[in-house]
Amino acid sequence: MFYDPKGPIEHFSWGKFVIIGKEHSKTGMGKIGVGKDIRIVGKNVSKWKERSGHLLEKDMITGIYGQEINILIIGTGVNEMVECPEKVIKSIKKNGIEKVVLKSTPEACKLYNKNFREGKKVALLAHGTC
Repeated sequence: MFYDPKGPIEHFSWGKFVIIGKEHSKTGMGKIGVGKDIRIVGKNVSKWKERSGHLLEKDMITGIYGQEINILIIGTGVNEMVECPEKVIKSIKKNGIEKVVLKSTPEACKLYNKNFREGKKVALLAHGTC
């Protein structure tokens, strides 16, 4: 689905991210790393545990404010099942993030890497399955 050895996101496939050499996924036997839904700011990866269902709410956008982020990329899943209403996007911008981009998770990973390597202050919230 997505492969970029230069990273920081090196690989993404259904429910599995490899970021700076470390796997983050959820298997039938449990969670590896932070799991299948991730938050990444710079090279810091954490679990995006607040996401629930496929309709984002304002309180699901966490861990990115107050970090001088200019661009937030939201990975909406492999099949783009996650929806982000305009009111949530407005709330993100009201909290100081200038640009919000919604992409399928493979495309979001690609865009994150590009912006990161260009030195931009970027964050990613990504759903790793549907």
